[in-house]
Amino acid sequence: MGAGITIQRDNTRPAARLRLQIMGPLRVWRGDVELEAGPRQQRCLLALLAARVGSPITMTDLVDLIWGPDAPTSAVNVIHKYIGMLRRMFEPELPLRAPGTYLVRHGNGYRFTAGPETLDLVAFRRSVAAARSCTDRDQLDEALDHYTDALRLCHGSTADSLADSSPAVATFARIDGEFFDATVAAAGIAVRAGRPAQVLAPLRVAANLGRLHEPVHASLVTALAAAGHQAEALATYRRIQERLADELDITPGGDLREAQRRALTPTVAPAAAPPPEPQAVPVVRPAQLPPDLSLFAGRTTELTVLGDLVAAAGEEQRTGPMVVAVDGMGGVGKSTMAVHFAHLVAGRFTDGQLYLDLRGHLGRQESVPAGEALRSLLCALGVRAPDVPDTFDALIGMYRSLTADKRVLLLLDNVRDPEQVRPLLPSSAAGLVLVTSRHPQLGLAVFDGARLLHASVPGLPEAREMIQRRLTVLNRPPADRDAELLDEIIELCGRLPLALAILAARLAARPRLSLSAVAAELRDGANLLQAFSGGHGLNDPRSAFAWSYRQLSPGAARLFRLMSVTPNPAVPADACASLSGQDPESTRVQLRELTEAALVAEQGTGRFASHVLVKAYADELFRAAESPEQRREAIGRLLNHYLLSGSHARAVLEPGHVPDPPPRPLPGVTPARPGTCTEAVDWFATEHEVLKDVVRMAADLGYGIVPWHLAVTMRNYLHWAGLFQDWEDVMRSALLGARQQGDTIGEAHAQHGLAGARWSLGAHEEALRLLAAALETFRRQGLPRPQATIHSDLSRIHDALGHHDRALAHSDQARRLHHTLGDHRAEVTDLMAGARSLMCLHRSGEAVRAMETALEVEQPDPVGLDRGDIRIAIAYDLVGIGSAREALRHLELSAERSPQPGLRAAESDALRRLMELLVTTGDRPAARRILDRIRESPRER
Repeated sequence: MGAGITIQRDNTRPAARLRLQIMGPLRVWRGDVELEAGPRQQRCLLALLAARVGSPITMTDLVDLIWGPDAPTSAVNVIHKYIGMLRRMFEPELPLRAPGTYLVRHGNGYRFTAGPETLDLVAFRRSVAAARSCTDRDQLDEALDHYTDALRLCHGSTADSLADSSPAVATFARIDGEFFDATVAAAGIAVRAGRPAQVLAPLRVAANLGRLHEPVHASLVTALAAAGHQAEALATYRRIQERLADELDITPGGDLREAQRRALTPTVAPAAAPPPEPQAVPVVRPAQLPPDLSLFAGRTTELTVLGDLVAAAGEEQRTGPMVVAVDGMGGVGKSTMAVHFAHLVAGRFTDGQLYLDLRGHLGRQESVPAGEALRSLLCALGVRAPDVPDTFDALIGMYRSLTADKRVLLLLDNVRDPEQVRPLLPSSAAGLVLVTSRHPQLGLAVFDGARLLHASVPGLPEAREMIQRRLTVLNRPPADRDAELLDEIIELCGRLPLALAILAARLAARPRLSLSAVAAELRDGANLLQAFSGGHGLNDPRSAFAWSYRQLSPGAARLFRLMSVTPNPAVPADACASLSGQDPESTRVQLRELTEAALVAEQGTGRFASHVLVKAYADELFRAAESPEQRREAIGRLLNHYLLSGSHARAVLEPGHVPDPPPRPLPGVTPARPGTCTEAVDWFATEHEVLKDVVRMAADLGYGIVPWHLAVTMRNYLHWAGLFQDWEDVMRSALLGARQQGDTIGEAHAQHGLAGARWSLGAHEEALRLLAAALETFRRQGLPRPQATIHSDLSRIHDALGHHDRALAHSDQARRLHHTLGDHRAEVTDLMAGARSLMCLHRSGEAVRAMETALEVEQPDPVGLDRGDIRIAIAYDLVGIGSAREALRHLELSAERSPQPGLRAAESDALRRLMELLVTTGDRPAARRILDRIRESPRER
């Protein structure tokens, strides 16, 4: 983003101020979120309006600026459409056709209004005006500071190639000209003030933009020479001289020639004066470590690991320094821990301790370059500024010479990447380098032998120790009776050390603030991060996370915002892909980027989780950056993902089930597709807690999916897994959602599912009432299939309660309905259930006839019940009524037709009962033959 723009932040809520960069590639931010400015012509329109900020542009001029003489007949309508889209991008909550704050109608055209906090061009011009005013008063240092503030706002050519017409090119070129004029003026003041190095960077930018701009190149040559870079100054002159000759066939003008003359004239002492003798670098023992935190507590495990590594380094045959890279999310306390450990071992490094904050968390542009870091280290080692080499290789050589074989400790804080660290490694096997970073420095581990240590949030005991120590030292020791409340506060903070430290400071600063009030504030998840806002000058969790967020690509930033809506902390990659509406591969790339930024952590199960406070930050951005329609669409895709995935898993476990209605996939949704029963069970086992939350979420929102559709996909798994309370909870959520939506049929389906859970939990009468209510609804609605299913369930329940006559009636109702529906598999099950009831009612003949009828029902393989199973059941019942010969016949037929090798459990039990009957009736030879058969048959494995 444009550096140097002063932004006033409102600490009561996340910043949502609009900011535009036009001095360079066109970029737009709302708060911390970079926005996509739309198609090329829309961006060109915005850039032109911003370039003439405060001045109206007529519609005729706008058409001419954007299209030139080739404007289409629809040009005016296109501009009106783009204006509306820009207004809604700037202010998402703006009512339709409202003018808004920034784009104001003026006659038949428009005027863009913005202050210095919004548009970089306005801030640039204000700083330049202040610089000129100071120059008029001969306040050169102040003038140069204002020019520096202005010049750092330029990041390239104005609007960066958006112009497609000559008038637009001229408009943007005028702004580039303002930058060139300011650069030349600043260079002259810098040379006069003896601070030429301060303008070298903007001069180089200006020289790249104005390849043939002689005043800029003359100023660059002069400033380089004044800064002591004579060779580069002369090389710069030669390049512009050749370019002018090749491209314009002219020679350099007077200003350039004068700059070259000054560069050729060395400013040295008179020849008679002997040159000073080279001075040796004085022996300096640097002690640059930041002060240790007197309130430090915890991190016992990490400190032990670090201590062991340092101890082992002394025993190893090393040729280079021991490098330990500590990584962790923002606010986790890795820098504090590294400083504390460095103080613990500082005495071992008798040649000094060096410290640098490389600011890598601020991104590549804001981080400290390796060359600048080397200059700082050389100064710390006693090298005088005039003796510091100019070239990068010379800097490295001097640094390595001064650190060779020295026992030095180097702490590099907030590292960006290995390239920033590698030139700074001391040339000493006796040295120790501690590195802190937001992501693992794998390159240091691979190529430099670094040991990697991850700093995670502390466990509850250590987190409790951290905050208790602070509160005690700050005269707010927590009372014993508040122990549980304090633990709740710690968990609501996600045990993040930075958050705990801020809360402790707040409690100390406000003696009347109670722990219960703090806990109540934290429980309000809608404004969670506000509890840690420390005011001006304090890096709170929000700002710590923002540093990482600002470095993300637009796609990863969007995914990060969207992940805030997931109901569970850990989300699988396929759910993330559905949430974003992207293909899985793009989503995996963005998840890797988020992991490297320490905004999410990948768990061993292939799921991605965010810290509770990071997720709260993402939610703030989600609400600020995404329009209501975009938020609704993302949530809808997520809910649809889980509904489709649950339906696929259920279809594997219940191959005969046909969902009614079948779920429809939304565009961009890529659901999970378990392929086997094991995979389906594993999926439900992993996701059932999430699915409970999704059902509740859908019921609360009232859109996305129908809650009971997802609830019924889980029903059988929760039953089989014995998760009866979860079963009840999810069905109650579905029931509530159906009632809120006035969905009578959905209410009946939820009552049906809830009845099963209540029955399993022992609430038999309530289960029967729920089934009766659901049955009546389905009867009124004329839905035979759910009626048949409920009759089957009522038959099983009454059978278990010993109400065999009622069980028989319901199984008969279910059989007739299933027969009408053509569901022969269910019809066979109902006949067998009826047979069991008949047996219990001592109506054995009817029971056997019912089972024989089941044998006659045509069933399409493979979903039908195995006929061998039916014959075993018949034999079992025939044994019970003493029909041994008939029972034996059915058992023999079952064994002949059994598709399974060996003796099945039910057949074995029936044979044993048959043998017992034969013994009782005195037919011992027949009983022995049955026993021999049992012995001879191989056991089922």
